[in-house]
Amino acid sequence: QWPPGQIGWLAGAADPAIGRALAALHQRPEYRWSLEALAQEANLSRSSLTERFARYFDEGPMAYLTQWRLELAAESLRNTSRSVLQIASEVGYDSEAAFNRAFKRRFSAPPGQYRKAWRENSATRSAALDRALQN
Repeated sequence: QWPPGQIGWLAGAADPAIGRALAALHQRPEYRWSLEALAQEANLSRSSLTERFARYFDEGPMAYLTQWRLELAAESLRNTSRSVLQIASEVGYDSEAAFNRAFKRRFSAPPGQYRKAWRENSATRSAALDRALQN
């Protein structure tokens, strides 16, 4: 049981309908979700889903999905060598250009620059850690 009036991810996950919607989004981020399809998954009307989702997350389900997809993409850029096009497809974008625009809005850099900067910063952090461990 979760106390009434709580907000945030855990509270949303504890709500049976919102929990179903979250599970669906997290299990299949690449799916072509529509508000209607997600509402059916949650067993709610579109307006009820949107209202309840916003109560927990301060944003609607489709905005949440966009953020989730971009976080997954950023993780893939940091930890894999898959192409930007592959990653875009894996997280549900049909167009590399649309993915690039959304990614840049969220992370202030296009995917390729984000990956390069992450790797350069990782190398710097690793060298600093090696120096610290040697002392």
